[in-house]
Amino acid sequence: MRLEERIMPDLKTAMKAKDQPALRTIRAIKAAILIQKTDGSGTEMTEEMEIKLIQKMAKQRQDSMDIFVKQGREDLAVTERDELEVLKKYLPEQLSEEKIKEIVNKIITDSGAEGIKDMGRVMGLASKELAGKADGKTISGVVKASLT
Repeated sequence: MRLEERIMPDLKTAMKAKDQPALRTIRAIKAAILIQKTDGSGTEMTEEMEIKLIQKMAKQRQDSMDIFVKQGREDLAVTERDELEVLKKYLPEQLSEEKIKEIVNKIITDSGAEGIKDMGRVMGLASKELAGKADGKTISGVVKASLT
């Protein structure tokens, strides 16, 4: 089921339940989809694009939450944390770090990478293979550790 089709019933449910964090987040997702669809490029929104959109929104919430926690603004961090939890419902299941290491090691073996100088090539292959299943920061850390 497409993301746009999934969020409409969830929006209605959030409205009925008066769930403000879910309502805010789902409306933000709906707005982001609308912006993407009307950007003038004429491209059809694919499932991969939807996942990237949600990942981008989740990363924004995570970064904001980290900043708020660092500044001692727990009141603002709670809002971001709540919205991040709602966004995670629309993302595919994230892989464990062990599973990521396993995939990255296979990529390194298959590509013949020998050291840190090959990190860019391995990151490109790993990012493509793990798209939507792991965030870039985790992938980068695993690739770097595996190549050194």
